[in-house]
Amino acid sequence: MNESNIFIWIASFAILSTVINSFGILAIYRYKEWAEKAKVYFMCFAAGLLVSVPLMLTLPKAIKSNFYAGFLALLGFLFMFFSNELIKYRTKKKELAFGITAAEGIGVHSLIDGVIYTITFKVSILVGALSALGLVIHEFAEGVITYVFWMSGGTKKKTAALYAFLVSGLTTPLGAFLAYPLIRNVKESALGLMLGFVSGILIYLSASHLLPEAREHETKHSTLAFLSGIGLAVLIALIKLKQ
Repeated sequence: MNESNIFIWIASFAILSTVINSFGILAIYRYKEWAEKAKVYFMCFAAGLLVSVPLMLTLPKAIKSNFYAGFLALLGFLFMFFSNELIKYRTKKKELAFGITAAEGIGVHSLIDGVIYTITFKVSILVGALSALGLVIHEFAEGVITYVFWMSGGTKKKTAALYAFLVSGLTTPLGAFLAYPLIRNVKESALGLMLGFVSGILIYLSASHLLPEAREHETKHSTLAFLSGIGLAVLIALIKLKQ
């Protein structure tokens, strides 16, 4: 397939991710009361998804490409840990630190999502489509969660929606479009290091950030939401194994 058709596939999925993400933000923006009741479930769902994907998919792939990717995963974890500590020190407000740190992790994750779109579609249309489908599935929940993060930090409603859109909605196509002209220069070993770093970020965001916060406000069926996130990740992993 020629380069123009590959770019169309990449652009289509990148824009679709923004549309689905925006639907999530719009839904939570219009139904705040529902959001307050449901945010624990979304946090648990996201925690299950974001801890499973790096452990089953991203990190193993990264280490296969580059042995040192595990060290970069640790670096990504520590990066998020010290970022959170610095934000808490400067803001003196736990809730705001939580929102900013979570948004930081999601922003980096979404940016790399776009890069992954470009890389996988360059491998083949089938690999790209299956990978992109798995990423697009979680965009609705990601938009909702990012909005809730900003709201939990005391951000005004319209500002929270704007920040959520910028952080989680636009970063995926941005990553895809920035990566496309450079992708021929990316070696597999360098990609492994990048994926390792992101894996560490996602593991921190889930295990040290989302789950502790969700458990402070644990409600009925929150464990089921956590397991549902894991279930979605397992489904994506099984699809990839059949490629």
